[in-house]
Amino acid sequence: MNEQTPLPSRTRSEPSVPAVFGRLRDEIDQLFDDFSLVRPGRGIFAFPAAVEFSPAMELTDKKDRYELSVELPGMEEKDIDIECADGVLTISGEKREETEEKTDGYLVSERSYGSFRRQLTLPADVDPDAIDAKYSKGVLKLKLKKDAKAASRVKKIAIG
Repeated sequence: MNEQTPLPSRTRSEPSVPAVFGRLRDEIDQLFDDFSLVRPGRGIFAFPAAVEFSPAMELTDKKDRYELSVELPGMEEKDIDIECADGVLTISGEKREETEEKTDGYLVSERSYGSFRRQLTLPADVDPDAIDAKYSKGVLKLKLKKDAKAASRVKKIAIG
């Protein structure tokens, strides 16, 4: 007796091996594109001239104030801008770096810069006129005092 066993076959719903690798390559390319590097080309030697970054922020609630810490390593105080308008705190800045090295008849010159802009909607009880900022050792610290009258500004509206 001769038994026949079916051979494994590919169904139409299964993608071919090249298609799977193509999709994997597309996903990996998308992963690298998701980084916000502004670069002129995709070549191996195409280094970014500009980098847009998003510094880490931490907001803590104290009894009479909020404290906001923003990590800005390598930046100088003069390159940081802080604004508050319509309940939104905006912290932005730009870092520029230039190096030039001459050795053995060669000149190596590098320029790079990075910029950032972070916006934070302030809690309703923050007094925008009582915000204090200090910058030290790469960390920007803001003290956002709470407005004692904020609770009294809450108004119950009747439906009628």
